[in-house]
Amino acid sequence: MRKILICLIGVLFQADGVPPSEIDRIIHYVNSQKTTWTAGIPALSRNSMLKTLVTDAATIGFKIQNFGVSQANSDLSPSFDARERWPECMSIPQINDISECKTSWAFAAAESMSDRLCINSGGFKNTILSAEELLSCCTGMFSCGEGCEGGNPFKAWQYIQKHGIPTGGSYESQFGCKPYSIPPCGKTVGNVTYPACTNTTSPTPSCEKKCTSRIGYPIDIDKDRHYGVSVDQLPNSQIEIQSDVMLNGPIQATFEVYDDFLQYTTGIYVHLTGNKQGHLSVRIIGWGVWQGVPYWLCANSWGRQWGENGTFRVLRGTNECGLESNCVSGMPKLN
Repeated sequence: MRKILICLIGVLFQADGVPPSEIDRIIHYVNSQKTTWTAGIPALSRNSMLKTLVTDAATIGFKIQNFGVSQANSDLSPSFDARERWPECMSIPQINDISECKTSWAFAAAESMSDRLCINSGGFKNTILSAEELLSCCTGMFSCGEGCEGGNPFKAWQYIQKHGIPTGGSYESQFGCKPYSIPPCGKTVGNVTYPACTNTTSPTPSCEKKCTSRIGYPIDIDKDRHYGVSVDQLPNSQIEIQSDVMLNGPIQATFEVYDDFLQYTTGIYVHLTGNKQGHLSVRIIGWGVWQGVPYWLCANSWGRQWGENGTFRVLRGTNECGLESNCVSGMPKLN
């Protein structure tokens, strides 16, 4: 299937920040192929996109393998969207903005656990959990990595299981006990317009032992914590991944990011050209088939201006960029 969909280029572009001339060349190359996606200049500034991505999950700790297309399971729906399956869960349609901190690893973990907490409690525990807690406090024996310099998704889930995380939404919402503390660069929140992205990594926030929402929160942080009871790295099998998502909710997936992904605008992404820039963690929230091509539906954390309203589709069944071999899920504690 992969050979039918794409024609690989023989020479990879040298990319250290991807200069404008190379961006133009990548866009032209991708759009000249008979492929399943369109390249362009994303709505967000170029520097912000590049800085947010580079070595996003610096210590993944997973071995990436290449597998062929898995056999379809007749018991699985040909298309699925967690937003439609569980519309009552407030966290599932959320699209966050990590700004200039390489913290997709923390957001994808907190988001997925938020989704699963709502789903598996029948909507009774319908809230948003704090990525800020993972970003700033996942240290010691469960050290997730380097905060805004990248982190380990599996250890983030282990931290949730051992220490729990409080509630906490986006910087804009100030929801819950410990919301994200880094403002979205180049955007206006309330009456404040924040400076444009500068292509520099924000300092990792300090680990606060109390609630930090600027609008106040009435519950003590330790009474606000939510825990996991298990964490698993799923096997490289689309059937296993689909079954877990359909039964328990979205999962965290980490994949290799190449230069061409930075120019994604719409369609079903397949890697065509460019150098590896790092890793990115996202949520798998569903799947489908478009013109005979199977895809995963993923929620990113670069704001709604990017991609397909903050989401993207990627080729399913071929372990595209290692996505299917780097899936982590867990179950929440419900009492």
